[in-house]
Amino acid sequence: MRHWNKFVRTGLLIVAVTAALTACSSVGDLTISNESSSDVTVTTGDDEIIVSAGGGASILGSGCTPGDVTVEFTSGEKFVVAGPVCPEEQIVVRNGKAELQPSS
Repeated sequence: MRHWNKFVRTGLLIVAVTAALTACSSVGDLTISNESSSDVTVTTGDDEIIVSAGGGASILGSGCTPGDVTVEFTSGEKFVVAGPVCPEEQIVVRNGKAELQPSS
């Protein structure tokens, strides 16, 4: 019986350590919310994504951007969000500008 308890405790310890390491290695998703009335093109340095008016998008598993993020409106106007931008923040586009807000 004592051998069985040691086996169970060792198994639980391995599961706990694995879960902790998995949580630490998760890079997260970058979220973009477009609350404006026109489509925008968002360039992160690694990715370029078109986000529809009134829509949103996520770049799965992207982690932090390597630098600034550029939001280009259909008018050609560009707005630069100082980076790096990380998954704990989301890019929100509205009223001709883009800003960072805490991710929900």
